[in-house]
Amino acid sequence: MKKAVIIPDSFKGTVPSEKICEIISDKIHMFFPACETVSIPVADGGEGSVDCFLNAVGGEKKYKEVTGPFGEKVDAFYGILNDGKTAVIEMAACAGLPLAADRLDPEKTTTYGAGELILDAAESGCTKIIMCLGGSCTNDLGCGMAAAVGVKFFNEKGESFVPTGGTLCDIKSVDISSKSDKLSVIEFVTMCDIDNPLYGESGAAYVFAPQKGADAEAVKRLDSGLRSAAEVIDKAVGRQIDFIPGSGAAGGMGAGMVAFFDSVLQMGIDTVLDTVGFSSVISDADCIFTGEGKMDSQSLRGKVVIGVAKQAKKQNVPVIVIAGDYDKELDSAYENGVSAVFSTNRVAKPFSEIKKDSAENLALTAENIIRLIYSLK
Repeated sequence: MKKAVIIPDSFKGTVPSEKICEIISDKIHMFFPACETVSIPVADGGEGSVDCFLNAVGGEKKYKEVTGPFGEKVDAFYGILNDGKTAVIEMAACAGLPLAADRLDPEKTTTYGAGELILDAAESGCTKIIMCLGGSCTNDLGCGMAAAVGVKFFNEKGESFVPTGGTLCDIKSVDISSKSDKLSVIEFVTMCDIDNPLYGESGAAYVFAPQKGADAEAVKRLDSGLRSAAEVIDKAVGRQIDFIPGSGAAGGMGAGMVAFFDSVLQMGIDTVLDTVGFSSVISDADCIFTGEGKMDSQSLRGKVVIGVAKQAKKQNVPVIVIAGDYDKELDSAYENGVSAVFSTNRVAKPFSEIKKDSAENLALTAENIIRLIYSLK
């Protein structure tokens, strides 16, 4: 084996993707010391996404004090990739659940800080911004973010204000023309791994707001606010954002990225593969290692494993999947380019026990796979 590409998602709550890359790479070099290994750790758009991009292609992390979820100042960051023109922003860096701590209240939180990070990236000379959605404590449809870059929201008295989840229903008109001119040359791509609409029983409020601190009545108010605001915003931008798959991501920020920044909503793995030039990276690879904590029906809808496999299939590169666990129905995975799937769990145990040995079990599984490859050389 002369070249192997390692591109796993993390094993949620157990082993981060960077560590998985390190483990598999070490096991490969045990048997194939001269093998070139290319590691591309992947995150799903939430915490760790910036680091994964920087580890994969290089660049620098830039720190910036911005507005936090409750209007306070927080120390946030974003990444500028090695091309000097592409910025990667985690909205959770300034509006994530950990920042809300024990004050969870999606009716009061704002994405304003995300807009400040966007402006800073533009002022740093970036011409492409990848926005990573995930882990938000907000439900403001991205209106706070939009306000930070100059979009104006007016109530029935004609007064300008910055909407939060609880005041979306007060939006009566929107002025998009006041948005900063610095953003006119920027291409926006939004990493979004869910397909929920903006509102309704499958929307941002009903599905995600309870974990952000909303009780049943608050969920109803938030959903009503999203509906009301969307109607006004639809008219202002000249397109319907309500039912675009992924518009309900991050408290409706998916819809906000489309409405206010004309962004493409794209599966996270597709964004990663495009950014790292994956088709070129694997052109001379002997095999690809990928995986995730559990491979199930969600995996087959376009997550990391299937995204990788589909591109690999075009070049007939074998794809080996290592997963903590997997469902028995994998026909679709094999049809889409997966060569084989291996579980790291050697004996049946509760997750609470297994997770303590996840890294060790992963190493043992990887070693056995490489032993098999070595024996067939």
